[in-house]
Amino acid sequence: MPLLTLSIGSNIDPEANVRLVCKVLRRKFPGLARSPVYESETVGFEGDNFLNLVVATETDETLADLSVYLKALEDDMGRDRSQPHFSCRTMDVDILTYGDLCGEFGAVKLPRDEILHNAFVLQPLADLLPDAKHPLTGQSYGELWQEFDKPEQKLWPIEFDWQDDEA
Repeated sequence: MPLLTLSIGSNIDPEANVRLVCKVLRRKFPGLARSPVYESETVGFEGDNFLNLVVATETDETLADLSVYLKALEDDMGRDRSQPHFSCRTMDVDILTYGDLCGEFGAVKLPRDEILHNAFVLQPLADLLPDAKHPLTGQSYGELWQEFDKPEQKLWPIEFDWQDDEA
């Protein structure tokens, strides 16, 4: 089964939304692992800070089915798709990797470009899977994070209250 990694972010009621999306995802993927939660400044627009993390699980679901499921999950959580691309959001769940797939698969481009360009994706991915290799560069996520231009994007780990949710 391929390893699926997802980036999760929210800046509208982010604590509640991050808690809820992880709970829903864990029901679907019982082996779901998650990174620490980070707070980050917005990138590309002015707004409240985001909470971000990365989750990973093995799955036998197809990429197409996962894409449909995750878009519906975002919509169920109040995602307003009429807003500009760079805007506040209740929930953003992006497929980062699906096994070693590389290329465009419908509306999904793998691996997702944000891995190499956004600290709020790469840092939690490096925390969760430091030795896993990026499918295109061949470098580990830990190595990529060590080389990343950290002062360019501000983020910091936070103590996140999972409210007795031990997953």
